[in-house]
Amino acid sequence: MKILIADKFPDTGIGELKRAGFDISYDPDLKDDALTTAVANTSADVLVVRSTKVPGPTLESGRLSLVVRAGAGFNTIDVKTASARGIYVSNCPGKNSVAVAELAFGLMLALDRRIPANAADLKEGRWNKKEYSQARGLFGRTLGLIGLGQIAGEMIPRARAFGMPVVAWSRRLTPPRAAEMGIAFRQTIQEVANDCDILSVHLALTPDTKGIVDGKVFDVMREGAYFINTSRAEVVDQQALARAIRVKNIRAGLDVFEKEPAGASGEFSDPIVTLPGVYGTHHIGASTEQAQEAIAAETVRIIQTFIDTGKVLNVVNLSDRTPATHLLIVRHRDRPGVLAHVFNEIKAGNINVQEMENIVFAGAQAAIARIGLDHAPGAEMLKRIREGNSDILELTLIAL
Repeated sequence: MKILIADKFPDTGIGELKRAGFDISYDPDLKDDALTTAVANTSADVLVVRSTKVPGPTLESGRLSLVVRAGAGFNTIDVKTASARGIYVSNCPGKNSVAVAELAFGLMLALDRRIPANAADLKEGRWNKKEYSQARGLFGRTLGLIGLGQIAGEMIPRARAFGMPVVAWSRRLTPPRAAEMGIAFRQTIQEVANDCDILSVHLALTPDTKGIVDGKVFDVMREGAYFINTSRAEVVDQQALARAIRVKNIRAGLDVFEKEPAGASGEFSDPIVTLPGVYGTHHIGASTEQAQEAIAAETVRIIQTFIDTGKVLNVVNLSDRTPATHLLIVRHRDRPGVLAHVFNEIKAGNINVQEMENIVFAGAQAAIARIGLDHAPGAEMLKRIREGNSDILELTLIAL
């Protein structure tokens, strides 16, 4: 099994993969055409990336079976092309939750106490205690959370430690669940934005969340409120954010941007970071030693499980529902040739199998095959399947 690691990855994780007997190619600087060439030349079965983008041509260039995103988000991977080529895409959710929450609070403190500007003035020989003494403080300020996954879950106890009440919105959040968590439930993102002093975004990027934090959200935010984004830039309408910074004096702490370099370093240009009251970091939310060690361990677990069982943990690109319209259930003796007979008849009828499982009973004398089909076999085909092999005990067709 050949594994190509095309991003920075802890030595502990590389060592563990080598001890497991895998053939490792490690080049943390691969990106763009060089990555595509490496995937082809190494004949890698597994590709491991962090921030490096994996476009369609890269996925099409070799013989990949699995791409592991050593982190939570996977929008840097062309999942559509991976799915079309039968390549699993997996991630490591929750392993960086504490690290991202810590950075979000660091950005809050930086905005409130203007720590970067303080430090810059001191380095340039300027003492301005009068200016920098004008901070609001976080105690008693209301923190608004958009999204309530594992990272936002880590925000709540930290807010409590700072003496900050929390209001939140999530598609899955209910009033009883909010009460259990000790936070206030809001029905919409706008309600959260209206009721908080600091708005922090913790959403995965999906077609449904792209641009979900829009002008209507910023319109109801309080004058001079703080805005934190450590999730994905694309969930926020960047023009609306820039307008809110200029017009409503919103202060923004941003770890993510629309046009980030493809690799770990490169030229960067985004006008939003030049606006007053904006502090940016280099998409480093997950970049602590603790988080990277946890992510490395999870990456190793994903790969090892895939090799040992053929199953992929945390897979993100399997269909929730296949196009199957009917389920053919075949109860049969566990003998050679039974399923071959069934599939030959299905093939002859030009019916496509969408999913299939074969469950063997204790003692391995009998089994049940459950076969999802894209349309119904006719009565004659069912008769041929049933009567064409004496080891078939019962045949049932169910419309889905």
